[in-house]
Amino acid sequence: MKGLKKTRRIRIILFAFVALFGSVGLVGYAMRDGINLFRAPAQVIATPPAEGEVFRLGGLVETGTLTRGQGETVTFRVTDGAESIPVAFTGVLPDLFAEGQGMIGTGQMVDGVFQATEILAKHDETYMPKEVIDALKEQGVYVEPGQPVNASGSGASGS
Repeated sequence: MKGLKKTRRIRIILFAFVALFGSVGLVGYAMRDGINLFRAPAQVIATPPAEGEVFRLGGLVETGTLTRGQGETVTFRVTDGAESIPVAFTGVLPDLFAEGQGMIGTGQMVDGVFQATEILAKHDETYMPKEVIDALKEQGVYVEPGQPVNASGSGASGS
C-alpha cells in the first residue's frame, strides 16, 4: 500500500514537469515571430539580418538626409554615430519626427535599404528611447541633455 502511494506521487510529479516543459515550449514557439529586437545601424552592418527578418532599427535621423518623395514616401538615413543606414517609409510620419532627433522604425532590409512599416519618434525635446540612448552610449556619441558639446560632437566630460 505504501509503495503504491509513492509510485502514484512520482507519476504525478513527472507528469507535472512534462506538462510544464511542454507549455513553456509552446509559448516560446508561438512567440518566435512576435519578438522584434532593437538594432543600431552599426549592429545591422556588422551582422546583417536574414532576408525577410522583421526587426527594429533605431538611432538619430541624420541631418540633411530627409527627402520627401512622391505621395507619402519619405527617405532618410539613421545613424548611431558609427554607421548610417538608408530608410524608406511610406505613410504619415509622427508630428515630432525631425532631423537630428531619435527614432525607432520597424521593418526589414530590402536591397540595402531599411523598408519601415512603422516609425516612432520622441515625445518631447529631451525624450529618446532607452534603446537608442544605450546604443549611442556604446558608440561614445551620446550627450546628456544640457551638456555642452565639443568640436568632435561628444560631451565635454568625455563620458
